[in-house]
Amino acid sequence: MAMVLDAFASYLVDMLTQVATDEVKTMLGVSGEIDKMGDKLRDLKNFLADADRRNITDETVREWVGQLKRAMYETTDILDLCQLKAMQRGTSSVNAGCFNPLLFCMRNPFHAREIGTRIKVLNQRLDDIKERSTAFNFINLGSYEDHRSNTHASHHGNPSRETVGDFDRSAIVGDKIEEDTRALVAQIMQTGKDINTGIKVVAIVGVGGIGKTTLAQKVSNDKAIQGEFSKTIWLSVNQNFSDVDLLRKVIIKAGGGAQPPESSKTTLHETLKNTLIDHKTFLVMDDVWKHRAWDDVLKIPLDNAAASGSRVLITTRDEGVARGVKAIWPYHHVNTLAPEDAWSLLKKQVCSSEIDEDHINMLKDIGLKITQICGCLPVAVKVMGGILREKGGIRHDWQQVLDDSKWSTTKMPDDLNHIVYLSYEYMPSYLKQCFLYYSLLPKSRKFTMAEVVAMWISEGFIHGNSCDLEELGRNYYQELVSRNLIEPVKWCIGISVCSMHDVIRSFAQYMTKDEALVAQDGDDDILAKLGSQKFLRLSIQTNQSQSGELDWESLRSQQLVRTLISTVQINMKPGDSLVTFSSLRTLYIESIDLAVFVESLHQLKHLRYLTLVNANIYVLPENIGKMKLLQFLDLCQCRKLVNLPDSIVKLGQLRLLSLPEASMVPRGFSGLTNMRRLRMFRAHMDGDWCSLDELGPLSQLRFLELVQLENVSAASFAANARLGEKMHLNKLLLGCTSKLGDDGLVSDEKQQRIEKVFDKLCPPPSIEYLQIRGYFGWQRPSWMMSTSMVPLNNLKTIFFFDWLVAHNFPMGCASSPICSFYRCLKLHASNKLGLHL
Repeated sequence: MAMVLDAFASYLVDMLTQVATDEVKTMLGVSGEIDKMGDKLRDLKNFLADADRRNITDETVREWVGQLKRAMYETTDILDLCQLKAMQRGTSSVNAGCFNPLLFCMRNPFHAREIGTRIKVLNQRLDDIKERSTAFNFINLGSYEDHRSNTHASHHGNPSRETVGDFDRSAIVGDKIEEDTRALVAQIMQTGKDINTGIKVVAIVGVGGIGKTTLAQKVSNDKAIQGEFSKTIWLSVNQNFSDVDLLRKVIIKAGGGAQPPESSKTTLHETLKNTLIDHKTFLVMDDVWKHRAWDDVLKIPLDNAAASGSRVLITTRDEGVARGVKAIWPYHHVNTLAPEDAWSLLKKQVCSSEIDEDHINMLKDIGLKITQICGCLPVAVKVMGGILREKGGIRHDWQQVLDDSKWSTTKMPDDLNHIVYLSYEYMPSYLKQCFLYYSLLPKSRKFTMAEVVAMWISEGFIHGNSCDLEELGRNYYQELVSRNLIEPVKWCIGISVCSMHDVIRSFAQYMTKDEALVAQDGDDDILAKLGSQKFLRLSIQTNQSQSGELDWESLRSQQLVRTLISTVQINMKPGDSLVTFSSLRTLYIESIDLAVFVESLHQLKHLRYLTLVNANIYVLPENIGKMKLLQFLDLCQCRKLVNLPDSIVKLGQLRLLSLPEASMVPRGFSGLTNMRRLRMFRAHMDGDWCSLDELGPLSQLRFLELVQLENVSAASFAANARLGEKMHLNKLLLGCTSKLGDDGLVSDEKQQRIEKVFDKLCPPPSIEYLQIRGYFGWQRPSWMMSTSMVPLNNLKTIFFFDWLVAHNFPMGCASSPICSFYRCLKLHASNKLGLHL
């Protein structure tokens, strides 16, 4: 149920209102049909909240909801086709605010007849669906936006969990975890004649969400552990792993390099042994579901190479896994939190600048009852804390949550967490569909906030003023973080990359099971599932038959799919065509047979989001310019792609373009004025390729990354980019090719030229993040000398890398009143100039 009926109905009504002028209705020759469609959707909307709620457990309601969803999706397809017909007549450059694609389409008699007929048929379907709804006695619960008044204000303002070794201090409460840490560290460090001389395995056992990972992180970061072992490796294993992927991951974590994709298990074993040889190693294997992850994959290379005294710590839900890896008895069982510790954890989640601890302590009586309903399970307490933070510190609201939590336990299957369900119930509808969609993302990959928001926009989950979509999406993302439904990873600044706990993911994937298939490694019945049901969203992360491949033939029946996310090789034969997936809005694909794929790529008429991850893509088809609705194009991991086709400048709806470093953009780029994010734009000055001056008209940019700026032949090109006039720009990355490998030998002429170029690349006052890499000028850019020239009062984060000249290093721009992160890496004095650091 990634689509939430109430929210998507609002989206459709808005679309119809925008396009359904009186002139359109007259041209259709079917008087009132569009009005009827809008009226039906508004009528249905009155009880869609109840339908969504009952859809969870009532099979007959679920069937009815599925029919309505498909009718609503078809409506969006019709409106898309109208827009495409208009664009094909060359009107794509018309101002979107003045241009009505449905009106344009109706002026063509053939198109009017075709669209009018489809709307009539769709209206009949909606009539039938509405008539059937009377049998369910739905009640008018109103819009979810009205469920909580403070939600409306914020609107305008599973078994594959990946973890990291840094521990979350917000989850640390009470003395028990300190005692457990000391006991485990002592067990790990223990030596003596009675201890096996081989690699000792210690096991932490407990149910999902109870805090096994947090405890393992605390052990891993203990000073005694850090001082005892020369290599400490954190490995998130998960239920769905392949042997070679696990070996590749542990090699990288151990300090080895990335391994070729064709490497065999035997080869990887040898590489791992060479990486670990004579190192006293501490390996943490988190979230182990099968003992063979140790016995069949990692045990032999560690036994043969790691130094004596090396240790392994595993976390698992299953005591049988601990027995299978021959862990030292007794295993360490993690118990639920003590009542006082659970209350302390709840308070940590609720307290804020607006709600102080003294006030919250007055609600302790209710809080203790709430934590008891949570089973004193840490993940449930944190999710509940997210609910109460939204509610504020009002006793009546806390009591209402307590009563609701009792009621909800009777509504969900026993194997799902009832607290997550309650959190879901308290979400506004616009946030529900974003939350459910997030659970489809492969946990083996890290998606940034910008990527996630782009997918939400592509699916129609975020709508409104086109200028505000990304900002609105970031607000939704931040609200999920605030509710503790996704959590920032510790190695990344801020919330730009997050993860979802497997307890929460299991609930979300249960909610989407009727329209989404998430296929994991080890799923033996994926082909049966694909053959028995038509899905709207596919997330394929499985090594089918351990081959890591999937035949296109097995996907062909999924003709209604709107999102396809695949991290495995998909085999296409000559004659296979993407027209099968003509309704696709979002396509993230890591490996596919390129010749056949690119030949039919342009047939994805509705596609908004395209990410290709493939080292062997050398060229994109010229007819990519026919994909008029494409908004997000990410090619940054297609490293062999050099020249983009000329037709790419015809993609007037593009909001994001992410390029590989070697690629060059054709002239005409200045027409892509909808662009919000532009990554790895290469400053190339020769031939028919785009130069910096074509960036001037792109006034909507929020993120801009420029590379190879040493190629800019004159400062005038940089001036024409007009960076200082881009009032929405908040992230700016400027890069030159590093000169550090050239012994710092740079001519005076080149230094003076790069200084003039950077002087003209002055950012606007709106900038929040600044990164400069490889700068080799003698003088720093003039706008860095003082904030009086450009008041960078919004600047929060600054990075400097590979600066050739380090004297008088720019600190002035770090004096922003809100700058919170300032970092300089690899600063070198020029040998030519005889400077000394």
